[in-house]
This record gives sequence, structure tokens and C-alpha cells, in this order.
Amino acid sequence: MAARTSVAPLHFLHLEDNIPDAELISEVLFQEWPHCRIDRVQTRGEFVSALRANSLDLILSDFTMPGFNGLSALAIAGRHCPDTPFIFLSGTIGEDAAVEALKNGATDYVIKDRMSRLVPVIRRALQAVRESKIRKETARKLREQAELLDKARDAICVTDIEGRITYSNQSAERLFGWTGAKAQGQLLSELLAGLGCTPQIKAAHLALRSADSWTGLLQIKGNDSDPLVVESRWTLVRDAEGQDQSILIINTDITEQDKLEKQFLRAQRLESIGTLAGGIAHDLNNTLTPILIAVDMLRQEITDERLVRLLNVMDTSAHHGANLIRQVLTFARGNETDAERMPVQPSLIIRDVVELISETFPRSIKISWDTDSRLHFVKGNHTQLGQVLMNLCVNARDAMPEGGRLTINAQNVVIDEATASANPGAQPGRHVLVSIADTGCGIPPDIIDRIYDPFFTTKKQGEGTGLGLATTLGIVKVHGGFLQVQSAVGQGTEFRIYLPAILESTEPTSRPPATDAAVHGKGETVLVIDDEASVREIVGATLEAYGYKVILAADGHTGIDLYRRHAGEIKAVLTDMMMPTMQGTQVIAALHAIKPDLPIMAMSGLLDAKKFDLTVEPGRLQILQKPMSSDQLLRAVHALLNQPDAVRA
Repeated sequence: MAARTSVAPLHFLHLEDNIPDAELISEVLFQEWPHCRIDRVQTRGEFVSALRANSLDLILSDFTMPGFNGLSALAIAGRHCPDTPFIFLSGTIGEDAAVEALKNGATDYVIKDRMSRLVPVIRRALQAVRESKIRKETARKLREQAELLDKARDAICVTDIEGRITYSNQSAERLFGWTGAKAQGQLLSELLAGLGCTPQIKAAHLALRSADSWTGLLQIKGNDSDPLVVESRWTLVRDAEGQDQSILIINTDITEQDKLEKQFLRAQRLESIGTLAGGIAHDLNNTLTPILIAVDMLRQEITDERLVRLLNVMDTSAHHGANLIRQVLTFARGNETDAERMPVQPSLIIRDVVELISETFPRSIKISWDTDSRLHFVKGNHTQLGQVLMNLCVNARDAMPEGGRLTINAQNVVIDEATASANPGAQPGRHVLVSIADTGCGIPPDIIDRIYDPFFTTKKQGEGTGLGLATTLGIVKVHGGFLQVQSAVGQGTEFRIYLPAILESTEPTSRPPATDAAVHGKGETVLVIDDEASVREIVGATLEAYGYKVILAADGHTGIDLYRRHAGEIKAVLTDMMMPTMQGTQVIAALHAIKPDLPIMAMSGLLDAKKFDLTVEPGRLQILQKPMSSDQLLRAVHALLNQPDAVRA
């Protein structure tokens, strides 16, 4: 037999008391493994010492020896080196003894008169040890990898080609709500069926038939929480021969990331709305301006009570339309923290709102309102507070499709420290409480905490944006107040608005009449520049009706030419801010280059008209927001022409 060498010399321990037999066996071993080391021992003590002192590859033992036997040696070896192969080599071992030896842990046995079996038996034993070490090392690495996978945040699982789970880490158990023992051997599609993922699982398996991977989103439905958004990545794994072997599935919980992306998209949408709203606000306000001014003019001519009432409804509706435009801009650009504030009487706002909804809400809704006769004033923006009441009244209307009762009340209250601390941003002290209650369907308890979330709505698509209550809450907070809601399904809803009160106010209790002598002109010539014919004509007609001379221009270039020709007689200029070919800022700059102290009124339908980049002599420019009433127009022109001497200087 050809001699062979191992990578590392083998170390054999031979327990044998017969020297000739020992020499024969050594010769056989050296022929096969020339570089091997063979230690021969005869006694129990020598055997134990050899076991303790050496790292052995194999133990050969005689079965019967004086004062010491093979079974005892097997037991000792089992305690000291249980993984080392133990082979009996004896001429006296019988079948029963051999079976007993194998039961006690012996690797094999060889009869001495059949020495040809020795080398093959040893080879099998050594090969078994090597394979065992490989299996243990593989198992150790798998355990380490499993521990690492268990620490991974991704939910990882492996299935066979039929979709039965062969492995899942702890993250998968946490995400999908199963245990490893339950999942093992189960069809993934069945385990996820209750989570609403069946369509995606089918799509993934179909994709893997034609491709090696699939990526998609799973919507995991929870029992007590919002659905989870999971990015699932499937990869087909093949063996060395290229045959489909298993499917690796890595799932990443991207719920928070998905929320952030949606918030970003909402922010982009709001930015787009802001751009769009800014563009259309000017045109819409131009449309409303002639209506508001004409209504005021018609009031002076009409005395029929029925027609006067209709004019009041038109006036209120036009103002409501203007408020809606401001509301859209508020949605897009945020609440106007720098909006004009003044003492406001809430009862007047309530009265205006009730007048409008009484004419526009279904007759099946009974409206009643009551305010404290000594209701405090609040410091705020009349338009924004009216918007708050309108939003809540419209929501109440929508909650009563079959009719019901809408009640609006206002009273003075005092907020104590405990109530203020329970409502972030609130301060103790005197407040005005405005309550709006309906007898509608009510708000379910599971969504009442979400009603102020932007874009959250229970209405059908196209019936609501989900911005009304978000804006309402924002406006109330900007005014230093807070909002409370009480609701019961089937019994109705009540919103309570708390606004800080001010004890004194000089605000008039009613709108001054447009016929006030203070707004009449004295023959002054005013140049009106506006590209919108209806606005230009109605503004000119109103000013002429109240004693002014008017020159009209349809664009900036014409206006500047007219001013140059009539500079000696024109006392003031009213110009629109958004016109084709020449913007209002350019017109104002050109006019002030001609006459720096020329009084100019900039008319704009934009919410942030005060933010136009205008370099003008102090006191020589005023902003008039469109749409305006004739009263607002006349008073603004009168103020522009009658500025104090100190300002003129």
C-alpha cells in the first residue's frame, strides 16, 4: 500500500499489554501514516496520564488486559475526550461484548486476525470526526449569524420554493406578530392573510417566476394601531447547479419614513396651492370688487325693504367669497400672525355669520343664537374670526343632512389656573366663550383626536379637504385662545371657542354709513389705473359720485403718459399691483421718479400685499386690499389726500 502523509501528523494512543501485537499494529499504521505518532500504554495510570497530557486523534485499545479492561478504558476516555474516536482491537472480544462496547460509545472494533480492516476502520473514524467538526463549526457560524440577524431591525425570513417558512428572525416575529415555532413550516401567505397582504404576496410569487427579485409595499393591518407600511424585498436563491432553492425575504418597516414623505408631499402641495392661489386671488378679488362697491351704491338709491334685504345678502355673500379666498391663502401660507388686530365685538361677527347662513343653509336646519348683552371685546382680526365661525357652522350643517338644530351662544367667562394649564398656550383670566352646537351625527371616539390633523376628513372625496378644522384651530391659537370639543355619536357636537377678552374698546358698534360727509371729495382729480375694466369703471363711478374728478387708464404705460399730461391737476393715483406688461411696482417707481411726494394708493387682491418691495417716500403710499366696499374705498382715498402736514414734509 502506498504511503500517504497527512497535513498534520496524526497522534494515536494504543492501549496494549502484548508487545508483539503492539509492534505489528504500529507497523501497519506507519505504512499508512508514516509520520504519525503512536504512544503505547499498558496500565490504567499510564492511560489516564496520556489522556491528560495529549491531544489525540484516535484511541486503539485491547479489550482484555491484566488488571484493566477495555470497557473501563472506554468510560475513562468518554470523560476526558468524548469526541475522540475509540476503536477496540482485540483477539478475544465476542459478539455480545462488541455490541455492549458500541452501546457504551465505542466507534468500532477490529479482530486482530483481520488486520486488513484496521486502516479502513480508522479512516472512516477520522473522516467522521472531520465531518462532525465541520458540522459543529457550521452550526456555530449559523448560530452566530442567527444572533446577528435577530439583532437586525429588518424582519428577515426564508421560505422554500413553495412558500413555507424555513427561517425567521426575531424582528419578523415582532413585526408580523408570530413566534418562530409557529411560523416554522407554515405557508407565508397563510400567516399574512389576516394582515391584509394577500394581493402583494401573490404579486411577489408571480414576479419571481420571470425575475429573480421583487420589491413592493405591504400594508400591515394592526388590531389597535394604524396600519404599518413595510417595504418587502424578495430574492430568489439558487443552488450551485442553478436550481431554485429558496426565497429570501427582507422586510423594512418604513411607516415613519412614509409619514415624513407624505408630510413632505403635503408641504409641496401647499406650496403649489400658495402659488396657484396667489395667481387667482387677484382675479377673484377683481371680480368681487365691483359687486361690493355696486351694492353700496345701490343702497343709496333703493328703499324697497325686500330689495334692501337682498342687497344685504349679496353684500354678505360677496364678503364671504372674499373671506374664502383669504382662507385658501391661509391654508397655503400659514396663519397670518402679523394680520391687523383691533378690538372686535364677537356679537357683531356672530350676527353677520347668522345672517349669511340663515339665507344659505337648508330650511330643515333651525338656527338660533344668543349673546351676552355686555359681551366683552376681544383683540383680533374680524375676517379670521368670522372664518372660524363659518368653518364650524358649515361642519355642523354637513353633520345634519336630514335637518336639525344649530345653536350659537356667546358669554363672558373666567378661566382659572387649572383650566389654563390643561390647555397649552392658554392664560388665566377673562375670556369670551363662543359655543356652536348641533344635533347631528356626532364624532366617533376613535377619530375625535384626529379631527384637527391637516387633510384628515371623514367626508367623501370632493366634499372636503380636511383643512377647515386645522385652520380653525390655528386661528384660535394665534389669537391666544383655545378650542374644546364635546361629541356623542347620534347626539351631536359642541365646539367651544375661548378668546382672551379686553375690557375697553373704541370700536364702533355698527358700520359707518358711506354717505358720511367726511368721505366726499372737493373736486380733486384722481388717476385710476387698472387693467380690469369692471373694477376700473366701478371705482371711477364711485369716486365721481362722491365729488371727485376721475381719469381712467387701462394699463401702466397709459397711466404714466396720462399723469405726465395732467400732472398739474392729478392729486392722487390709484393703481392695481398686478397688470400685464407693467406691474404696479414699476408704475409706482416711475410716478415717484416724476414726483416723489405724489400720494399713491396701491390696490391688490393678494393676501400679502404689504410685502411688495416698494421704495417710497414715507407716508406717500397706502395699500388698499381688494375686494373693498365703497365705504372702504372712499375713506382710503380721503385719508390719502388729507394726510397731516408733518407727513407731507
